Amino acid sequence: MGYRVLREKRPSSKIVTITSFSVIKGRGEPYESSVFEVAGYKWRLVLYVNGNSKDGGNGHISLYVRIEETESLPRGWEVSVDLKLFVRNAKQLKYLTVTDGLVKRFNDAKKEWGFGQFIPLSTFYNTNEGYIVQDTVSFGAEISIVNPAEISIVNPAEQQEKVTFISNPPDNVFTWKILRFSTLKDQYYYSDDFLVGDRYWRLGFNPKAYGDVRDVTVRPYALPLYLYARGFRTNAVATNTWGAVNLRLKNQRSSNHRQEHSAAWYPIRSGYGVGVGNIILLSDLYDESEGYLVNDAIIFQAEMVKVSVTNIVFA
Repeated sequence: MGYRVLREKRPSSKIVTITSFSVIKGRGEPYESSVFEVAGYKWRLVLYVNGNSKDGGNGHISLYVRIEETESLPRGWEVSVDLKLFVRNAKQLKYLTVTDGLVKRFNDAKKEWGFGQFIPLSTFYNTNEGYIVQDTVSFGAEISIVNPAEISIVNPAEQQEKVTFISNPPDNVFTWKILRFSTLKDQYYYSDDFLVGDRYWRLGFNPKAYGDVRDVTVRPYALPLYLYARGFRTNAVATNTWGAVNLRLKNQRSSNHRQEHSAAWYPIRSGYGVGVGNIILLSDLYDESEGYLVNDAIIFQAEMVKVSVTNIVFA
């Protein structure tokens, strides 16, 4: 569990501030920060807001640091670190510091170190404790290399990674009309990319009604629809991206549209998709009186109702 002490000094390696924290309360997937550099090595902060169950983190916040971009390091590499992890107590204007005093040896077999039981959720969410103020919370890391190799040392400036959730961002509705629907033969079709927030997105579906086999919402003879995260706009900070979307099949004869809501953390890598396996049954789609398939065309819409945007702020 580590030793815990409050201190006034800011974490020197990385700070991540998340606004509108309640948006992601209870989510199981981790948030991964942008890459930052300490002592010539690249790192990333990894946060589980609902605990990492694989590391005994049930009922806790779990927080880790992971070393990145190790491909260029020599065979048999190892980086020894004195690691401290932090969460800001805004009420006391101090940082809760968690460490166990043991040297963490990062290598090919173990690239991630931290604490599964970083702080109990009961303490973290207790408004009297002061960790969440105005729905905002800050986490941090301090990485000190033990017996560093003789490399070019870069002393990182104190910096803060600020994650902001934007409701109904500009240009947040994308419309995709598919013509000659009955002639579609391929298994998957994808829309053009569209930009919302700092990231490009696209829609994808299977006209033969086979969704992602991992998707428990998939029903036989129903049309699946997914939102995929793509690359980032130029100069954007590449981190996990929150995407909350209303996926819609438009009714072309009335306002009786089919709509499902989907929300998830999308990882940094391109091509990850989340959505619904049953936006409409094929029997309803092909029923001309329903108004969804008109002149052999259907219309999908993605309304991005909330996305996260990350910025780096230097102290």
